[in-house]
Amino acid sequence: MFTPIPAQTTLMLVGLMLAPWVMASNVSENGESFERSVVEEGQRYTLIGSGVFRYMIWTAYAGAYYQLEGETQPQPLGNIPRRLELAYFHAIEASDFAEATEKTLQDTLTLYEFTQIEEPLGRLNQRYRNVVPGDRYLLSWNGEQLRLALNGEVLFEEESAEFASAMFSIWLGERPLDDDFRDALLGRN
Repeated sequence: MFTPIPAQTTLMLVGLMLAPWVMASNVSENGESFERSVVEEGQRYTLIGSGVFRYMIWTAYAGAYYQLEGETQPQPLGNIPRRLELAYFHAIEASDFAEATEKTLQDTLTLYEFTQIEEPLGRLNQRYRNVVPGDRYLLSWNGEQLRLALNGEVLFEEESAEFASAMFSIWLGERPLDDDFRDALLGRN
């Protein structure tokens, strides 16, 4: 004899079956959640990797690196659409961002390469804002334009593939801020 399952029990069972899939739709890094797939300006991006950046004794921020859907091989300095999202754990002054960005690029680029991006770098450095714990910066390249946003507010835009690659190289280049963080973002570990 067949005994029907009550509707509430059926919903609970379906919920339990879907729970692993729902939970798998995000990744978590030190309490910060990043989606595995995001849509920005009509383009779908898929997560390549995520990790946590540590500076000396501090856990500074968590990050996630995405590329255009279908581009599964990491190409952080190529011309494909890509995005890097950073979630901060500590307050940081805008002037500190500007100083660190300029110093890092001076240290990693040739003098010629640096002079080629110096003008847009100066404009970007003026657009940084102070962050507090929980704030998120997003650096994205849609194939035509580099964009920097803080908590969804666009602060800077520039149509330069060279500048985009220079900015992404800070975290994802041959001489990044931290090799372990780069490798985590590129899905190498």
